Amino acid sequence: MKIERELMRGAGPVAVLKLLNRRDMYGYELVEAISERTEGALSMGQSTLYPMLYNLEAQGFIEGYWQEAADAQTPSKQSRQSSARDKPASRDRKYYRLTDKGKKRLADDSKQWEAVIRAMKALGVATLALPRSVAT
Repeated sequence: MKIERELMRGAGPVAVLKLLNRRDMYGYELVEAISERTEGALSMGQSTLYPMLYNLEAQGFIEGYWQEAADAQTPSKQSRQSSARDKPASRDRKYYRLTDKGKKRLADDSKQWEAVIRAMKALGVATLALPRSVAT
């Protein structure tokens, strides 16, 4: 089940902060991780993610940095360029990391989401068990 736009506005940023709390990631990697870890419920395209990343960066919750990343060759490149076999193609990727301010925001947001989940459970809307610590 895909989450509607209004719910996604609140869930998307905290999902990004949570993933970046574990390790630095680049945009496409975040898109894939969010989709995979939420079984598609919080799936978002790059056109949704990048404005969110820019906003989180502007607020000081995350910071970006450029790093060269070596990519695996595609078969079509191998057949066209013999020198490509010796050295894989590389390009710069913008990675994002959580700042101290972002860690505080994540902790605050996690507490709020836990309270929302408890409230929804009390109303009978949410029936899944809440993990002991969502903040980890």
